[in-house]
Amino acid sequence: MSLRQYEYALAVAEEGSVTAAAERLHVAQPSVSQQIRGLERELGVKLFARTPTGLVPTVVGRAFLREAEVAVRASRRARATARAGAEDLVGELVVSVQMGFGTRQLPGALSALRRRFPKLEVTLFEEPSAAEMERLSRKGVLDLALMAACEQSPEDAHHLGHEEFVVVLGAGHRLLAADRVELRDLAGEPWVRFDRDSALDSVLLSVLRDDEQAPTTAARVSQTATAARWAAHGLGVALVPASAVPHGQEHLARPVSPAVSQPVIAVLRPAAGPAETALLELLGQETWHETVSLSRVS
Repeated sequence: MSLRQYEYALAVAEEGSVTAAAERLHVAQPSVSQQIRGLERELGVKLFARTPTGLVPTVVGRAFLREAEVAVRASRRARATARAGAEDLVGELVVSVQMGFGTRQLPGALSALRRRFPKLEVTLFEEPSAAEMERLSRKGVLDLALMAACEQSPEDAHHLGHEEFVVVLGAGHRLLAADRVELRDLAGEPWVRFDRDSALDSVLLSVLRDDEQAPTTAARVSQTATAARWAAHGLGVALVPASAVPHGQEHLARPVSPAVSQPVIAVLRPAAGPAETALLELLGQETWHETVSLSRVS
């Protein structure tokens, strides 16, 4: 078996047909068909089933393709690492960001990284669920993750700073007159909350539990920016990281009392390559404030 066969099989699975896969790979259709048949003969299994809508992986085909994707990505990383010495790093850097962390710091760090490695492509998974994070980690495709420190944090995690959380209020809300909102003053307010398995929702529940409150749910969303925007339009109030408040809505955000903050860490994949190592260095040069000043409009 060869990596080329793996790449052909993955392309067929993604495109649903040999013809489309061949067009994407810029090779002749018979070549793709021949490689797939050869792979199936060597494995002794059928990888694809023909359906009215096209070719779909069989049960054993799906299991094989999961491992094939890991092998192909590992090969690409190996080639990229070999070329890095000549500052010609190519390939894909996969980054995961939990809880909206790094919204303020990532753009500058990634811009600097791209200037250093202009052929590098970055894929960002924003606020993935716990199941999605586990899937990415299991597949071995995740290069760097930004997340909150916890008891299960790896020993080699890199501490970057703290992210303060703020409450976003609707325009004209009575509590906008305060520089800092007391949690007890939010009792009875409807909340724009996050998905039930989101770490952000866990932060909110923990904060309100400490204040002996139970949240009234107005809506649930998956993205911090969406929560902030919906809160700004008066649907409810939202607790989000300060750096995740969309531009132009800073005047609707207030720190809370008692203060809420989370330590931010970066976790690199084992045997990290030059791209993720460089990104970690650049993130460390960014400013991670304990507190964030938010502008007010009187």
